[in-house]
Amino acid sequence: MKTTERYDEYLAGLLRGDRAACTRIVQDLLAAGVPLKTLYTDLLGAALYQVGELWQSNRISVATEHLATAVTQSVMNDAATQTLFNHEPAGRSLIVSCLTNEYHQVGGRMVADIAELKGWDTSFLGANTPLPDLLSFIDEKRPDVLALSAAFYTNLPNLRAAIEAVRGRYPLLPIWLGGQAFRWGGQELETEYPHVRVFHTLADFETALEQAAAK
Repeated sequence: MKTTERYDEYLAGLLRGDRAACTRIVQDLLAAGVPLKTLYTDLLGAALYQVGELWQSNRISVATEHLATAVTQSVMNDAATQTLFNHEPAGRSLIVSCLTNEYHQVGGRMVADIAELKGWDTSFLGANTPLPDLLSFIDEKRPDVLALSAAFYTNLPNLRAAIEAVRGRYPLLPIWLGGQAFRWGGQELETEYPHVRVFHTLADFETALEQAAAK
Protein backbone atom coordinates (compact mmCIF):
# COMPACT_ATOMS: atom_id res chain seq x y z
CA MET A 1 0.00 0.00 0.00
CA LYS A 2 1.07 3.57 -0.62
CA THR A 3 0.83 4.42 3.09
CA THR A 4 3.14 1.52 3.99
CA GLU A 5 5.70 2.68 1.46
CA ARG A 6 5.83 6.15 3.01
CA TYR A 7 5.47 5.12 6.67
CA ASP A 8 9.14 5.10 7.69
CA GLU A 9 9.72 8.43 5.98
CA TYR A 10 6.69 9.93 7.71
CA LEU A 11 7.67 8.58 11.14
CA ALA A 12 11.18 9.97 10.80
CA GLY A 13 9.76 13.38 9.93
CA LEU A 14 7.36 13.17 12.85
CA LEU A 15 10.14 12.42 15.32
CA ARG A 16 12.11 15.39 13.95
CA GLY A 17 9.09 17.61 14.32
CA ASP A 18 9.30 18.35 10.59
CA ARG A 19 5.78 19.56 9.89
CA ALA A 20 6.55 20.48 6.29
CA ALA A 21 7.88 17.01 5.44
CA CYS A 22 4.96 15.25 7.12
CA THR A 23 2.46 17.52 5.40
CA ARG A 24 4.08 16.89 2.03
CA ILE A 25 3.84 13.13 2.46
CA VAL A 26 0.18 13.29 3.41
CA GLN A 27 -0.61 15.64 0.53
CA ASP A 28 1.12 13.26 -1.88
CA LEU A 29 -0.97 10.35 -0.61
CA LEU A 30 -4.20 12.32 -0.84
CA ALA A 31 -3.34 13.29 -4.39
CA ALA A 32 -2.76 9.60 -5.14
CA GLY A 33 -6.29 8.82 -4.00
CA VAL A 34 -5.62 7.35 -0.56
CA PRO A 35 -8.81 7.73 1.53
CA LEU A 36 -8.74 9.90 4.64
CA LYS A 37 -9.63 6.98 6.90
CA THR A 38 -6.71 4.96 5.54
CA LEU A 39 -4.34 7.86 6.19
CA TYR A 40 -5.66 8.20 9.72
CA THR A 41 -5.38 4.52 10.62
CA ASP A 42 -2.40 3.26 8.62
CA LEU A 43 -0.16 6.34 8.74
CA LEU A 44 -1.01 9.03 11.28
CA GLY A 45 -2.50 6.78 13.94
CA ALA A 46 0.06 4.00 13.50
CA ALA A 47 2.93 6.48 13.73
CA LEU A 48 1.53 8.05 16.90
CA TYR A 49 1.17 4.62 18.50
CA GLN A 50 4.82 3.96 17.76
CA VAL A 51 5.76 7.37 19.16
CA GLY A 52 3.88 6.45 22.32
CA GLU A 53 5.74 3.16 22.59
CA LEU A 54 9.07 4.94 22.14
CA TRP A 55 8.15 7.33 24.94
CA GLN A 56 7.04 4.53 27.27
CA SER A 57 10.37 2.77 26.73
CA ASN A 58 12.26 6.02 27.47
CA ARG A 59 13.70 6.18 23.95
CA ILE A 60 12.28 9.65 23.33
CA SER A 61 11.41 12.52 25.65
CA VAL A 62 8.01 13.86 26.62
CA ALA A 63 8.86 16.97 24.61
CA THR A 64 9.38 14.90 21.46
CA GLU A 65 6.12 13.05 22.06
CA HIS A 66 4.27 16.34 22.47
CA LEU A 67 5.88 17.73 19.33
CA ALA A 68 4.84 14.66 17.34
CA THR A 69 1.26 15.09 18.55
CA ALA A 70 1.25 18.75 17.58
CA VAL A 71 2.57 17.95 14.09
CA THR A 72 -0.06 15.24 13.70
CA GLN A 73 -2.85 17.64 14.58
CA SER A 74 -1.54 20.17 12.08
CA VAL A 75 -1.35 17.54 9.34
CA MET A 76 -4.88 16.40 10.16
CA ASN A 77 -6.18 19.95 9.87
CA ASP A 78 -4.71 20.28 6.39
CA ALA A 79 -5.98 16.88 5.25
CA ALA A 80 -9.47 17.42 6.64
CA THR A 81 -9.80 20.81 4.96
CA GLN A 82 -9.40 19.11 1.58
CA THR A 83 -11.72 16.17 2.15
CA LEU A 84 -14.60 17.04 4.49
CA PHE A 85 -16.69 19.33 2.31
CA ASN A 86 -19.53 18.70 -0.14
CA HIS A 87 -20.71 15.39 1.29
CA GLU A 88 -24.32 14.30 1.26
CA PRO A 89 -25.91 15.07 4.67
CA ALA A 90 -26.78 11.94 6.62
CA GLY A 91 -29.48 13.67 8.63
CA ARG A 92 -27.85 12.60 11.90
CA SER A 93 -25.90 14.48 14.55
CA LEU A 94 -23.01 13.45 16.78
CA ILE A 95 -21.10 14.95 19.70
CA VAL A 96 -17.52 13.72 20.20
CA SER A 97 -15.78 14.59 23.44
CA CYS A 98 -12.83 13.62 25.60
CA LEU A 99 -13.34 13.10 29.31
CA THR A 100 -12.42 15.29 32.23
CA ASN A 101 -8.62 15.00 32.77
CA GLU A 102 -8.28 13.44 29.30
CA TYR A 103 -5.77 15.42 27.26
CA HIS A 104 -5.17 13.03 24.34
CA GLN A 105 -7.61 14.22 21.71
CA VAL A 106 -6.21 12.98 18.39
CA GLY A 107 -8.27 9.78 18.43
CA GLY A 108 -11.44 11.69 19.16
CA ARG A 109 -10.67 14.14 16.39
CA MET A 110 -10.22 11.25 13.94
CA VAL A 111 -13.62 9.88 14.93
CA ALA A 112 -15.21 13.31 14.46
CA ASP A 113 -13.63 13.74 11.02
CA ILE A 114 -14.78 10.33 9.81
CA ALA A 115 -18.32 11.08 11.01
CA GLU A 116 -18.28 14.39 9.17
CA LEU A 117 -16.98 12.62 6.09
CA LYS A 118 -20.05 10.39 6.32
CA GLY A 119 -22.31 13.44 6.34
CA TRP A 120 -23.03 13.60 10.06
CA ASP A 121 -23.50 16.99 11.72
CA THR A 122 -20.55 16.67 14.09
CA SER A 123 -19.45 18.68 17.13
CA PHE A 124 -15.96 17.90 18.45
CA LEU A 125 -15.44 19.26 21.97
CA GLY A 126 -11.80 18.25 22.35
CA ALA A 127 -9.72 17.48 25.41
CA ASN A 128 -10.61 17.73 29.10
CA THR A 129 -14.25 18.71 28.67
CA PRO A 130 -15.84 19.30 32.10
CA LEU A 131 -18.84 17.06 32.66
CA PRO A 132 -21.29 19.90 33.47
CA ASP A 133 -20.34 21.62 30.22
CA LEU A 134 -20.75 18.40 28.26
CA LEU A 135 -24.22 17.91 29.72
CA SER A 136 -25.20 21.48 28.89
CA PHE A 137 -24.00 21.02 25.33
CA ILE A 138 -26.02 17.82 24.99
CA ASP A 139 -29.06 19.74 26.25
CA GLU A 140 -28.46 22.34 23.55
CA LYS A 141 -27.68 20.05 20.60
CA ARG A 142 -29.79 16.97 21.39
CA PRO A 143 -27.53 14.69 19.30
CA ASP A 144 -28.46 11.33 17.86
CA VAL A 145 -25.24 9.82 19.28
CA LEU A 146 -22.66 10.79 21.92
CA ALA A 147 -19.10 9.50 21.43
CA LEU A 148 -16.64 9.58 24.32
CA SER A 149 -12.89 9.01 24.02
CA ALA A 150 -10.62 7.63 26.75
CA ALA A 151 -6.88 7.09 26.27
CA PHE A 152 -6.00 5.87 29.76
CA TYR A 153 -7.54 2.92 31.60
CA THR A 154 -7.10 4.82 34.87
CA ASN A 155 -9.60 7.38 33.59
CA LEU A 156 -12.45 4.88 33.37
CA PRO A 157 -14.00 6.16 36.66
CA ASN A 158 -14.51 9.52 34.96
CA LEU A 159 -16.01 7.68 32.00
CA ARG A 160 -18.45 5.86 34.27
CA ALA A 161 -19.40 9.14 35.91
CA ALA A 162 -20.08 10.67 32.50
CA ILE A 163 -22.19 7.72 31.37
CA GLU A 164 -24.26 7.78 34.55
CA ALA A 165 -24.80 11.53 34.33
CA VAL A 166 -25.90 11.32 30.70
CA ARG A 167 -28.13 8.34 31.45
CA GLY A 168 -29.83 10.35 34.19
CA ARG A 169 -30.98 12.91 31.61
CA TYR A 170 -31.14 10.89 28.40
CA PRO A 171 -31.83 7.20 29.09
CA LEU A 172 -32.08 6.28 25.41
CA LEU A 173 -29.20 8.30 23.94
CA PRO A 174 -26.65 5.95 22.30
CA ILE A 175 -23.20 6.37 23.85
CA TRP A 176 -20.28 5.12 21.78
CA LEU A 177 -16.93 4.61 23.48
CA GLY A 178 -13.41 4.25 22.12
CA GLY A 179 -9.75 4.92 22.75
CA GLN A 180 -6.59 3.23 23.91
CA ALA A 181 -8.05 2.70 27.41
CA PHE A 182 -10.07 -0.21 26.06
CA ARG A 183 -6.95 -2.17 25.20
CA TRP A 184 -6.77 -3.02 28.93
CA GLY A 185 -10.44 -3.38 29.83
CA GLY A 186 -13.75 -1.60 30.00
CA GLN A 187 -15.70 -3.87 27.67
CA GLU A 188 -18.07 -4.62 30.54
CA LEU A 189 -19.55 -1.13 30.17
CA GLU A 190 -21.59 -2.48 27.27
CA THR A 191 -23.48 -4.82 29.59
CA GLU A 192 -23.60 -2.52 32.62
CA TYR A 193 -25.29 0.37 30.84
CA PRO A 194 -28.04 0.36 28.21
CA HIS A 195 -27.34 1.70 24.72
CA VAL A 196 -23.57 1.76 25.26
CA ARG A 197 -21.13 0.35 22.68
CA VAL A 198 -17.35 -0.01 22.77
CA PHE A 199 -15.43 0.36 19.49
CA HIS A 200 -11.89 -0.90 19.03
CA THR A 201 -11.27 0.26 15.46
CA LEU A 202 -12.14 3.24 13.33
CA ALA A 203 -13.53 0.85 10.72
CA ASP A 204 -16.07 -0.56 13.20
CA PHE A 205 -17.08 2.97 14.14
CA GLU A 206 -17.52 3.88 10.47
CA THR A 207 -19.77 0.85 9.94
CA ALA A 208 -21.90 1.86 12.92
CA LEU A 209 -22.29 5.36 11.49
CA GLU A 210 -23.51 3.95 8.20
CA GLN A 211 -25.96 1.63 9.92
CA ALA A 212 -27.32 4.38 12.16
CA ALA A 213 -27.75 6.76 9.24
CA ALA A 214 -29.69 4.10 7.31
CA LYS A 215 -32.33 3.70 10.02
